[in-house]
Amino acid sequence: MHDTGQTARTMLHYSQHQGPENRGMGDQAEFVAMARRLGDRVRRFRARRGMSRKDLSQHAGISERYLAQLEGGQANVSYNILWLLAQAMDLPITELIEAEAEDQNPDLILARKFLDTLTPDQQSEAYVLLRQSFKRGIKLSRRVALVGLRGAGKTTLGEKLAERYGVPFVRVTSVIEQIAGMDMTEILLSMGQKGYRKLEYSALDATIESHASLVLESGGSLVSESQTYDLLLQSCFTVWVQATPEEHMHRVMGQGDLRPIEGQGQAAMEDLKSILEARRHLYGRADAVLNTSGKTVEQSLEELSRLTAPHLGL
Repeated sequence: MHDTGQTARTMLHYSQHQGPENRGMGDQAEFVAMARRLGDRVRRFRARRGMSRKDLSQHAGISERYLAQLEGGQANVSYNILWLLAQAMDLPITELIEAEAEDQNPDLILARKFLDTLTPDQQSEAYVLLRQSFKRGIKLSRRVALVGLRGAGKTTLGEKLAERYGVPFVRVTSVIEQIAGMDMTEILLSMGQKGYRKLEYSALDATIESHASLVLESGGSLVSESQTYDLLLQSCFTVWVQATPEEHMHRVMGQGDLRPIEGQGQAAMEDLKSILEARRHLYGRADAVLNTSGKTVEQSLEELSRLTAPHLGL
């Protein structure tokens, strides 16, 4: 929870990084840089294949003039064009899309190819193992973050955990609303997903910068934004607070949200299950898991306290 001074500092931090006068220019510069990198990769792969621009244009069925513009970073490119170029040079299309470092470690290339053979759940497991392995020896963070869907118990448990250890409890969504000066519905209507995600990253960044120790509650969808989720994982000990779909639904309705039972109960449950399944491998990247199904608040709090004691109990 922020006092007035803390809110002002958070808003200043956001304005310094995401001023409205800079957002459009930043997006344009990013697009230009991306187009140039793509052009460089096409030219480099063409040279490696020993193909002239004329050869590539004939094999791909693309005009030589357009190809020259593409290699110069001055052309808008569709997926279909990239596919034609990749086919003409006998390359996986991902080789054109993904940036390639000239001095890339060969072992990293082999590791990526190996990871590509795994299922999404196995890839998540490998990521967690790597992160936990290389986190050893690093000073423990005194920040704890709770991730998971609404209805899992993040707010209730987060507030009680923060009170137990005498640290602030902060909800990322509350900081976003403070920065924007409007509620979540208004933010999404006026700024859209892109604007909201920028606010979310800045709110998280500002909160981490201003708190050496805290219990943080993230929004349920924060994990779907890779840059923001990575910042959370690197800065906090993260706990996935989970429950069964039925318990999620029951608790949401217990909070006064009756939408799930207004004629669309079954559809709402199916949507909830789909969201949980789609995010399972993302939530699975957390450092620990707390299942609150069938447990009292006190039982869940004791388990959460044991998980986080090495961090908040320092």
